This record gives sequence, C-alpha cells and structure tokens, in this order.
Amino acid sequence: MRLSDEVTSIKGIGEKNAALLKKLDIETVGDLLYHIPKDYARMPYPVTVREAVKASEPGFTAVCGVVTKAPVLKRFGSRSVVSFEIRDDLGDALNVSYFNMPYIKNAIKKGDRRIFAGRISAKGNRFSLNQPKLYREAEYSSLAGTLIPVYAKTKGMSDQVLAKYNLMALKGLSRTVNDTGLVIDHLPGELKEKNSLSDLLDALWVLHCPAASDNVRKALDRISYDELLFFMLTVSSSDEGREKTEFIIPPSKVSDSLIKKLPYKLTASQTKAIGQIREDMQSGMSLNRLLQGDVGSGKTIVALLAMLDAVDAGYQTALMAPTEVLAVQHYKDITELTQKNDLPFKSALLTGSVTAKQKKEILSQLESGEINVLIGTHALIEDNVKFKNIALVITDEQHRFGVKQREKIRDKGKGGIHTLVMSATPIPRSLAIALYGQLDITEMTDMPVSRKKIKNCVVDQSWRPSAYKFINEQIKEGRQAYVICPMAQPGVMEELENVVDYAGMLREQMPEGTRIEYLHGKLRPKAKNEIMDRFARGETDILVSTTVIEVGVNVPNATVILIENAERFGLATLHQIRGRVGRSDMQSYCVFMESDNGGKKNPRLEILNGSDNGFEIAKKDLELRGPGDITGLVQSGEFSFRFADIYRDSSLLLKAAEDAKKLLKDDPGLSKPEHRLLREKLSAYREDVYIEIL
Repeated sequence: MRLSDEVTSIKGIGEKNAALLKKLDIETVGDLLYHIPKDYARMPYPVTVREAVKASEPGFTAVCGVVTKAPVLKRFGSRSVVSFEIRDDLGDALNVSYFNMPYIKNAIKKGDRRIFAGRISAKGNRFSLNQPKLYREAEYSSLAGTLIPVYAKTKGMSDQVLAKYNLMALKGLSRTVNDTGLVIDHLPGELKEKNSLSDLLDALWVLHCPAASDNVRKALDRISYDELLFFMLTVSSSDEGREKTEFIIPPSKVSDSLIKKLPYKLTASQTKAIGQIREDMQSGMSLNRLLQGDVGSGKTIVALLAMLDAVDAGYQTALMAPTEVLAVQHYKDITELTQKNDLPFKSALLTGSVTAKQKKEILSQLESGEINVLIGTHALIEDNVKFKNIALVITDEQHRFGVKQREKIRDKGKGGIHTLVMSATPIPRSLAIALYGQLDITEMTDMPVSRKKIKNCVVDQSWRPSAYKFINEQIKEGRQAYVICPMAQPGVMEELENVVDYAGMLREQMPEGTRIEYLHGKLRPKAKNEIMDRFARGETDILVSTTVIEVGVNVPNATVILIENAERFGLATLHQIRGRVGRSDMQSYCVFMESDNGGKKNPRLEILNGSDNGFEIAKKDLELRGPGDITGLVQSGEFSFRFADIYRDSSLLLKAAEDAKKLLKDDPGLSKPEHRLLREKLSAYREDVYIEIL
C-alpha cells in the first residue's frame, strides 16, 4: 500500500463510504492518514450517578447503569428525541437522551446493562446524559483511561469508523515499507535529528493510535513542522520584496485636505503609518509593507489615504478582501467618502456575484482607465481583469490570501508595483518577522481616542435570561446586538449551538416585534450581503451568526455581542469577534457564555475578560498554551494552517524559517538527490493548497 493509492484500496471502503470520505476531501490513503484528529478525548473510568453529577468538571463521563424504563420516542416535526431512565448499583437514577437518533428506541431495551459514556447537562436540579455512546462492560474495560481520537467528520461517518480505516491504512503502509524498503519520509535526516522530530510513519501511528499525550504532542510537532517548513520554503522562494519602481507617488494635497476634514483626529500610530507608506511610495523603490493593527485601530483609513495619493497621481489602485461581505463594505465606505468629500475616486466592485453584463462593463472601464479604484474578492486575480496603469495593490486580512494570489494581483501591474497588506490578527513581532520576512512591518498600537473600552463578562448558561433581558434593554434604546454560535446548522455536534435553531428559539424568547435574522457561511453570497445590509441599516435588531462576521464588518450601532459556547473558539477568533462592537463612541458590551464548566474559571476566557489589547492577548495565549497543549488543534480565525498553530508552535515556526533559509542557500532548487522527496512533497503542497493558508 502506498500513500498515493485510492482510499478504496483499504478493505471495507466501498463506493458509499468513499463518497462520504470525499466530502472530507479524502480520496487517497495519504489524504486519510493526514486527516489527523482535531482533538482527543480520554475515556473516563465509570463512576456512579452521584459522582457524575457532583464532579467539579462534570463534562464527559461514563456511568454503568441498568435501563429501568423502555425508551420513549417523541417527534417534533423533523426532529426527534429518545429518552429513558437508567439506575446505577446504588439505585440512583439518571435520564438519558438521544436527539435525532430514533433508531436508539429499538437498539436498547428495559433491563439492559450498559456503560453510557457521554456529556452531562443540567437544567435546574435535573441532570441528563446526552448522546452517550453505548458499551458493554467487558468492551469498555479495555477503553477506560485511553485517548480516543476525535476527527472532523461528515454525517454518516463516525470517529470509530475513521479510526478503524486509519489503523488499516497504517498497517498496510507499514507492511509495504518493511517488505519493499519504500521511503515515505520526505524530510532529510539531518533536519529530523537537528530538531528532534519523529519519523513520519511513527508520527502518523501515534496520532491515530495514541497511547499517551506526550507522544501525541511530539507526533503533532512533526506534522506541524512539515507544514511550516513548506510554507517558509514557499515564502522564501517567492519574488516578493522591494524592487525599483517607475511609480513615484508623492503625498497628495487631496489626501492632506481629507485628513483635516475627518470627524476625528488621526492617532499617533495612523500618522506614523501614513508617513512610512508615503516615504516608501516616493523613494523609487516599491512599497512592500505589512500594516498590522489590532481590531478597530483604524487601518482602513490609512489604506484609503494611500489609495488617494496614488489616484491623485494619475494611477489605478486595487483593494482585495477575503470575503464578499467585507469587499462590499469597503466599496460602500469608499463610495460614501467620495460623495461626502468630492474625492477623485471612480470605484467599482468586482465579486463572484456580479452579473456577466456588469462584469463586462467594469472590465472595459478598468482597461480604459475610467475606473481608478477596483474593490473585490478573489475575482480580482482572474486573467481577464486588466488594468491600464495600476500602481498600488492593497490586500485586507492578507493571511487569508496565498503567496501566489498576491503575486497574481501584483503581476497585473509592471515596473515595481506598490503593495500594502493589512492584518488584524495579533501576532507577536518575532513571529511576524518570520512569517513576513519579505515585508517591512508597521505596527499600529493606538486606538481612536473616542472609543470606549468594551465591558466584558464571562458567565455560565444560567445567566442566559439576564443576557436576553440586557440585549432587549439595548434594543429599546435603539441599539443592535450580535449573537455568535459555533455551528451553522443543526445535525452536527448537537451539544453546540447552531444559528438556525438559535434564531428560532430567540424569536420565542424575545418580545414580539424583535427583528431577528441569522447569517452563516453556507448561505449564498447575495443572501449574506442582503442580510448584512439590513443589519447595517438598522432594519434588524439581533443578528445570529457564525464567525462569518469575524472579519471587518462595521456596524457602529451594534453595542452588545453574546458569544455562545465561547470556550470552543480560539483566543484570536474571540478577540476578532468581540471587535464587531465598540466601533463608535457608545459604550459596548461583550458576554462570553460558557458551556457547563463545573464552576471552574476558563483561563483563556479570563485573559479576554481582563484585556482588550490583541497583541497582549496573543502574548498571554502563547504563555498559557505552552508546549504540552494538544487541545484545539485548529484555531479558526488565526493564521489557519491545517495542522500548525503559530502561537502554540512558535518555536517550530522560527526553526522552520531558519531551516528553509539554509536549505535554499545550499540547494536553491532543492535539486540534490537527497532532497528529491522534499521537492516532490513541496510541489504537491503548492498544488494542493494553491499556496494559500486557508
């Protein structure tokens, strides 16, 4: 068996299961083995009902009990719940519930004795074990205390099945390696030795069949290092950097005039950033700068002033955003600013939802120079998008675009085009230098004087009625609110809130007439834009959303945000989400709602509760996680590498940056025989992810 073999070469995977695996982007044995667990659960030793409900951290538990009453099935439209009672050997009872699993009614009978392993939830004094796995006592005895992989999965595919398939793949691959001498490890031996990294096959065995958390940490280090090395090799070999330019852009009097007209005074950081950008753009060398500022630090106006300098000098500019929602907002902001101040911007919006007729007209006007500002998403890098004389390209939330994507938009100009990239992701400077070694870095640390600090609180679910009351009071005062849920739709991870069901529940809880809508990434772009437009115009009181609103959405009238299952998000994501409020001179509030935490404080949420400085949060996050943290392997909203985490793996990142530099110095094309597998793997990496970190 080889990594390149189709997944159907594994015994037991037929067309049906292959189709399910394809939904997870798994088509080969290699895809399956690199679908590593996103987390691990330690199987608990069985406890009594009394111990389960009184534990300081109830959470995931296992109870041995006898079913005392036949399961009852109740249906609510397309949804269902199966419930029954169990009693342990001490005679204590506990309710067990299964949601949308009607077959359970026939899978278990009164009198059956089982181990029920699941999550305890409480409503008042009533406790319930929800969605527990069923085991016979003899079967569970070998599982208690072990680490169990938890995978990202699709409906119809369980953790147990994925673990079984991975075990079969590992056995088949190991036999082939042993029998034929097949080499699958692409990393040169000296790099493994230098960095104390595991052999690739050993690491994959540990990740899918863990024995101890220390081994898992070391195995994950190996996979993470590979990804960081590929990234650094790609960045280091790209042609991004300062070069001579024919676009000499002096400071514009129109820009200076606009600064005086602004209804606020620029911060010291904004003034410094504008000065550095202007110095670069008139130096004869191309601007190639990262503008890194915390949420709400005012990066956008700095970028717009740079665009205004370029336009007033007779050139075209482009602004590329990672989402259509953000691109539309940038377009509206520029249009409004243009109309209010009679600016020379002639802007257009180009996204995937623009009609063919509109697109044809935009492309024609762009090529002729009639349009001097183009704002859009990935649509800007299409081959048929041609500029007359573009001199400045700005990418917003640049870490969401790949190296090749940024190069492609830059290549639409000639003569050393100026490049400004912006990011609100808080990254300690040492890591930023490694990640953006080819860019000059400007940090914006000041916040607008008129902004009030957001008031935070971390609460458990018993505070939800109080939170709703507070939101209603804010709405009565003419304000708006966000509610953030981790899931988009029902049917996946039932213990977490999803926006569809939550919006329906909220309509019942809030006073009649409260205008509530929901938003998530699976909606069509047009629908998302319309929903955000209504919210921005004040036509919606509460927007229930996933983290799709994390990047850049600006609704100054929104003053409160409630984040459900807050402990399930990464710190940077929570900080970004919180930044959707506090965008005016009005007092704003953020409520972090935890799932059942057994009365213990969550240290990550306490960091957010005590600080609103993204860079300080990132630093504390780095200190808090430490090298032993194996939970939360993917942190949405941060630099979203597939395996690595720039905070947790900061030391690996710095090592990878150093190793990439040395490799390319000693062997620029990685053409030496000992680098053949590394070169092939790097080529596949570039092709698979289009050099994008998404």
